[in-house]
Amino acid sequence: MEKDFLHIDDWTRDEILSSLDLAVEVKRKLKNREAYKPFKDHSLAMIFAKPSARTRVSFETGFYRLGGHAIYLNPADIDVGNREPAKDVARVLSGYNDLIMARLFDHAHILELARYATVPVINGLTDYNHPCQIMADILTLKEHFGRADNLKIAYVGDGNNIVHSWLRLAMRLPLHFVCACPLNYPPDQATFERAKQAGVSTVEIVHDPLSAVKDADVVYTDVWASMGKKHELEERKRHFKRFTVTSELMAAAKPTAVFMHCLPAQRGLEVSDAVMESPAAIIFPQAENRMHMQNAIMLKLAGKG
Repeated sequence: MEKDFLHIDDWTRDEILSSLDLAVEVKRKLKNREAYKPFKDHSLAMIFAKPSARTRVSFETGFYRLGGHAIYLNPADIDVGNREPAKDVARVLSGYNDLIMARLFDHAHILELARYATVPVINGLTDYNHPCQIMADILTLKEHFGRADNLKIAYVGDGNNIVHSWLRLAMRLPLHFVCACPLNYPPDQATFERAKQAGVSTVEIVHDPLSAVKDADVVYTDVWASMGKKHELEERKRHFKRFTVTSELMAAAKPTAVFMHCLPAQRGLEVSDAVMESPAAIIFPQAENRMHMQNAIMLKLAGKG
């Protein structure tokens, strides 16, 4: 197993599946309030260039409930790549902590952190990908459908870091993944080609949401303008107006289809309020599973799972 968790396909298919099983077991122990403290006397450094309620609370609470202490570092504490090079931050924090989690803008910074750190580094998000989120998503799908593969995932919206992580998962688990995006907002072409050439899954990029969701098991969306691109929102609204997930769009998917969103959601833009509140929405179990899946990832990397 790799020292770090930076991309989903850093792990083999077997490592991904075993981490899902571990997440289920750890979740059960926490729900039952068992005396399970594998991270007693351990510390986790959490670097945040991008703020996030879910990422901070899920990592901090999860690590605490496993017996450890998590330290929140905001840009005023450590401004990676500006105030201090990532390679210096990596070596300093490795001397104090057992694990490092970083939520950054520049993907090159997470790669540099991992290269120079002597402890495991976990990618809490970069502009390129969001592996912990998609691991939590497939845990949620496994709970709901009884399996984490051989599902059709229809993603509707911006070809962003969420899409890149789904494409990299598609290199490990057999899926039918369709990204329905406006013409000028596709995912990274090199990542798409790698996923296609891997031959594990069927992957597509289309520009019609209605055709994308046909026979879909999962309809997934994200905000139209991610953090760092909020200034583009008004322009993007013109291009994305056909890409709102509505009740009508959900009706074009399988009758058993579920709706997912990594949150926070802008209700009325990328998704209607009716879909968010519908029985098809599994967004809140999905959000909770961030903590359980991340716990499993940390345990694996620390050699405790």
